[in-house]
Amino acid sequence: MGRSKSWIWAALVVVMLLLVVAEGKKIFEKKEKVCDKGWECKNSKFCCNETITDFFQVYQFENLFSKRNAPVAHAVGFWDYQSFILAAAEYEPLGFGTTGGKHTGMKEVAAFLGHVGSKTSCGYGVATGGPLAYGLCYNHEMSPSQSYCAEDLKYPCVDGAEYYGRGALPVYWNSNYGIIGDGIKVDLLHHPEYLEQNATIAFQAALWRWMTPMNKKQPSAHDVFVGNWKPTKNDTLSKRLPGFGATMNILYGDLVCGQGFVDSMNNIISHYQYYLDLMGVGREQSGDNLDCAEQLAFNPTVAPTQSATS
Repeated sequence: MGRSKSWIWAALVVVMLLLVVAEGKKIFEKKEKVCDKGWECKNSKFCCNETITDFFQVYQFENLFSKRNAPVAHAVGFWDYQSFILAAAEYEPLGFGTTGGKHTGMKEVAAFLGHVGSKTSCGYGVATGGPLAYGLCYNHEMSPSQSYCAEDLKYPCVDGAEYYGRGALPVYWNSNYGIIGDGIKVDLLHHPEYLEQNATIAFQAALWRWMTPMNKKQPSAHDVFVGNWKPTKNDTLSKRLPGFGATMNILYGDLVCGQGFVDSMNNIISHYQYYLDLMGVGREQSGDNLDCAEQLAFNPTVAPTQSATS
């Protein structure tokens, strides 16, 4: 009888060991594969896809921003392809331009740069090359209408610093310089001028805004564009749906969205579609929910004079 029990216990131990091994194998199999693509993309599952330099070359950047160094431009010699790629390398391991394969990556680069181009353009209706060819004409606000300094306990204004609009997606107000500076680990609160002195930092600040949710329970512009975000019932009722339109909602809120088909919104869409054409993707691939004309803002404006994205 005792010998029989020993065999039973031995069998149970073997079964338990087999279960442990099987479970360990499952865990191992579930572990995500990560890849390295040199300096541009390291130690991430997203690096297993094509990276931005695989599908976006110097000549394409030059085509998109063909008039940025024209005589009428105000930031001649400032913006370049290398600065964008260096900045993008910080975010490619997080999925910027590397989510969902080459086609989605190209569309996301066009979408991000569409915002950048529209916000830094000095193009006009009869401009040579067309008004959409003048993205990256500016790197700072030319005639600030106010000081953009507001009381803030965490990010108080620094004596001598000015917080007018600067960068690839212009940053305004001391609090926004502080938040974004923390995000990219550059002291922009004390040195807001970095955004008009260093193009890589300017692109990094813009990419941080693209990749980072403004509130914990909200998506980033990246998330709503590449399909990582599933709208809640409240989002659906507010007509907020995945697509390019929602990226404008996140970045500009009711300054652009929920106002009907206003010029400010149409201009951003036009840049996005123009860049899709130039990159060989085609505007017919713009995606669903292109506009935000009827969307309620994720974060309704409380104090319009303190908006980060005017």
